[in-house]
Amino acid sequence: MSPTSPANPGCPTRRLTTAQALVAFLARQYTERDGRRQRLISATWGIFGHGNVAGIGQALMEAGGGRSGGGGNGGAGNGAAHRMPYLQGRNEQAMVHAAVGYARQSGRLSAHAVTTSIGPGATNLVTGAALATINRLPVLLLPGDTFATRPADPVLQQLEVEYAGDVSVNDCLRPVSRYFDRITRPEALIPAALQAMRVLADPAGTGAVTLALPQDVQAEAYDWPEEFFAERDWHVRRPAPDTHELEAAVRAVRSARRPLIVAGGGIRHSAAEETLAAFTAATRIPVASTQAGKGALRHDHPADVGGIGHTGTATADELARTADLVIGIGTRFSDFTTASGTLFANPAVRVLHLNITGFDAHKLAALPLVADARAGLEALTAALAGRGYRVAPAYETEYTGAKEAWEERVEASFATPDPTARPTQTQVLGLMDALVTEDDILINAAGSLPGDLHKLWRTRSRDQYHVEYGYSCMGYEIPAAIGVLLAAEGRTPRRPVWALVGDGTYLMNPTEIVTAVQENLPLKLVVLQNHGYASIGGLSEAVGAERFGTAYRHRDADGGFTGPPLPVDLAANAASLGMRVLRATTVDDLRTALSEARDAGGPTCVYVETETPDTVSGPPPAQAWWDVPVAETASRPAAVKAREEYDRQVAARRRHL
Repeated sequence: MSPTSPANPGCPTRRLTTAQALVAFLARQYTERDGRRQRLISATWGIFGHGNVAGIGQALMEAGGGRSGGGGNGGAGNGAAHRMPYLQGRNEQAMVHAAVGYARQSGRLSAHAVTTSIGPGATNLVTGAALATINRLPVLLLPGDTFATRPADPVLQQLEVEYAGDVSVNDCLRPVSRYFDRITRPEALIPAALQAMRVLADPAGTGAVTLALPQDVQAEAYDWPEEFFAERDWHVRRPAPDTHELEAAVRAVRSARRPLIVAGGGIRHSAAEETLAAFTAATRIPVASTQAGKGALRHDHPADVGGIGHTGTATADELARTADLVIGIGTRFSDFTTASGTLFANPAVRVLHLNITGFDAHKLAALPLVADARAGLEALTAALAGRGYRVAPAYETEYTGAKEAWEERVEASFATPDPTARPTQTQVLGLMDALVTEDDILINAAGSLPGDLHKLWRTRSRDQYHVEYGYSCMGYEIPAAIGVLLAAEGRTPRRPVWALVGDGTYLMNPTEIVTAVQENLPLKLVVLQNHGYASIGGLSEAVGAERFGTAYRHRDADGGFTGPPLPVDLAANAASLGMRVLRATTVDDLRTALSEARDAGGPTCVYVETETPDTVSGPPPAQAWWDVPVAETASRPAAVKAREEYDRQVAARRRHL
């Protein structure tokens, strides 16, 4: 007979360590939305040290161990359905990136946990946590912490704070977490774990969740109520709009003559793509997309006018400048989207914002429509249906014609007139555009590629375009691709997943190549070698900093970095980590290599040195401004000229009140 809890007589208990109890609890949490049920925490990433090896590490071994959940002795009472698969990472930040990629591909309905030791292992989580929270993507962080009982003070890797005895390095995670708790007693885990699941499953409040776990508490045994280990379903709600806000939204739409939708990532998180398509079919309102929202409509949908903002298309940005109603759906209206407050230039423009969070829905002094994207669009479509609203045919003809003109610019950028020449970056994208189908997924986050992709890429499915531009974190792409591959496991045939990186990004975080090799995941890595930070180099030139510190070159006689390119062989590096590498030097070589990589069954790298673009094969320039302040006083002519241009642009900025 099981013992009973002193606090709840008659309630059976199970004696486990805190770590064993946490793992057993996590394996029994589920999300449910629209009748679909799945594990909330489907696996745990971990790198072990003295702060978690005897706690969470031991518990994971008992809870199933391997990736498939096999093995283990069931010490935490785990049946096959309740095992906790373990994933071995090489860098703590990268493990969070992989978990974020998994969560995004899973529609935020399933997530991964990440466990680390104390000290540097824990602080390495901070960048990944910030990325997760900024992008509203769930990840559970389980860093080890210093002793709660303080038998020796300090212990290895402990931060000593003179004014506070209860502070550790894990407190760095507080501002980048949507929920944080430190579990200083076993029984404190029960309310903290329930709160953690609540936040992870909250569509309006999700992000990084941190449970800091002192290493002694992890290993401490406690009599846990069996009820703690019951399966729980966390319903992911779809809040409907308020009637008053809906009526105000209907009036705003009906009075608009030049409305424009700005589609954000909330559409993808809500799986509202078909609902958006139905809304545009009824109203013919054009749809521009943020980086997170690209793919809300297919590129060939008549209403899709491409990316918006600093990296947007001329079509979308011109419509934004003349719009009298901007309808945001699930966007944060970042500075790249609004062109730093200069894009929505019509003096009479109003903003209507459908968003699941009131915080975002009120941005730009918008008329708020606080609701789930799908539920809100369904309500708005139904409310407009009986009132005969549709944009004027002349407006529809205008934006469809402008879209056709932009497509000609895309074709010119993708053109490869000389197949024996070294390709430009946009030609690389053109070759990929000709190769992929709606099954392929492209992952990118930083450098000049996000701008080129936002302007030029022809998205073929709702989840093909995976560009992390909330935090734009160099080093995200490779581990995120692993997370996406894990989320897509079981599909036949397996979806091709591409991680596109420049040399600067590659050097930031190539460690999870080893994980892809270990798991035999068919990651397709495309490394573009352009010998430095191309994106920041261009920005540096534009703001009068003359590309200072942006090239990967030897020093010259004056101490600058204008010498020959560094003899760094990134292809050899990828090969040394276990990848199959295909080198390409010409357009024809690259076409063959990309096709071969797409068909490969294991991790494969395509390495190509790109050419500096010219006016024919380069991307179209920015179609809208971005505010990067320029030195107000300077002695160098480039900076003086840049400041003059900055003053001209900033004069066009407005506040929406």
